[in-house]
Amino acid sequence: MNRLLSASSLYFVLRLVIGGVFVAAGALKLADPAAFAMAIDGYGLVSWSTAKLLSHALPVLEIVSGLGVILDVRGALALIAVQLLVFLGVVGWAVHLGLDVDCGCFGPSAQPGGGSGDLKETLVRDGALLAGCLVLYWRRWVGTGRPRSLLHPFRR
Repeated sequence: MNRLLSASSLYFVLRLVIGGVFVAAGALKLADPAAFAMAIDGYGLVSWSTAKLLSHALPVLEIVSGLGVILDVRGALALIAVQLLVFLGVVGWAVHLGLDVDCGCFGPSAQPGGGSGDLKETLVRDGALLAGCLVLYWRRWVGTGRPRSLLHPFRR
């Protein structure tokens, strides 16, 4: 088991999956920021003007940090982990309150309302992504994997 988790191929695949999920989610949200703003507003945590601002800023942050994880740039994994912790907190709060909202995770939902079942699935998915981040951190700690510096992108 220890050998599997320390394999460089697992490190590479996890970076592709986690980064790819964030790039895809960000791109889908940027395709319709108005719908994403409505999803943010559904949680009732921020004002409408803040939701509109976040509907443009969050997808860009997701795309940039996702690309950073794929390319193994220093700091990108921390950005992803922080985003996941925030997402888990917001969605967990919505489940606790029994809100029936679209999570907004991958742009607008095809169905009206998200339903608490969808939010619970979101918690599981985000928890799995966070676990993947922990595996990447563990791999860096025990292995030789060091992320690239933005100042020297072609040096390790």
